[in-house]
Amino acid sequence: MKKVISALIALSAILFAGCSMDVETGTGSLKVLLHDAPADYEAVNIFVERVEINNTEGDEGWQVISEPNQSYDILQLTNGNFELLADVELEPGFYPQIRLIVSRDENSVVVDGETRSLFIPSGAQTGVKINVDAEIREGIEYTILLDFDAERSVVKTGQAPFPGFLLKPVIRASNRAETGNIAGIVTPFEARAAVFAIAGDDTLSTTYADEANGEFMLVGLEEGSYKVSIEAREEGYEPKILDDVTVEVDETTDVDTVELDTTPTE
Repeated sequence: MKKVISALIALSAILFAGCSMDVETGTGSLKVLLHDAPADYEAVNIFVERVEINNTEGDEGWQVISEPNQSYDILQLTNGNFELLADVELEPGFYPQIRLIVSRDENSVVVDGETRSLFIPSGAQTGVKINVDAEIREGIEYTILLDFDAERSVVKTGQAPFPGFLLKPVIRASNRAETGNIAGIVTPFEARAAVFAIAGDDTLSTTYADEANGEFMLVGLEEGSYKVSIEAREEGYEPKILDDVTVEVDETTDVDTVELDTTPTE
C-alpha cells in the first residue's frame, strides 16, 4: 500500500508540474489582421516574409512575431474578409511600431489577364514600418487591423502598352477594439459600386460592393459620424451620398439597401 501511495504522490507531482509549465502568465495577446481597400486590377499579390514588432522608439528592439512566407491576393480581403498575419503572446508594454518584411521580387499585379512584377524600390531590408501605438496588457487580446490601400500602393510607371509597376505600400493601422463598421447593399448589382467612408475631407475606408449580391462592409472606422459616398464603376448610374452615418465602437451600422438611380437620358 505504501508503494501505491508513493507512486500516486509522484504521479500527482508530475502532472502538477506539467500543468504549471503549460500555463503562460504575465503576457498579453496580439493579433495582426490584413484587409484591403480595393483597386481596379484583377489581382494584387503581396508576399509577406515575416512580421516584426518594436517596443522602443528607435530602430532597436525589433522582434519577429510571425513568419508567414506566404503570398496574399489583397484584392480578396474586402467586405470583412481578413488574413491573419500574426497571433502571438507578448510581454506587457507599449509597442509603437510593427513592420512587414515584404519580398523584393515575389510580388505581382494582374492586369488584363497578364501577371506583371511589382518591384519595391526601397528593398526588403528595412521593411514597411507602420505606427500602431499598441499597449499590450496582461491577459488582454489586442487586435491590429492593417488596411492595405492597393489603389495608392501600386504605382504605374512607363507608358502603355508596356507599363511597369512599383509597389509603394500605403497601410493604415487601427485598433479593432476602438472601431466599428458600416454595412449595406447597393443595387442594381451590375452597377459595380465603389463605397467610401468620408470624414471631413479624408476618405478613411473604401470597398467595392460584391458584384453577385451588392453587399459591402467598410471596416476599421473610429467612433463618429461619416458621409458614405456610393459611386458606380459602370456608366449610366447617378452617385449617391448618405450623410451623418454614425459608427459606434464594436458595432456594425446597417444602412440597408441603397438603390442607385439611372442617369437620365436626354
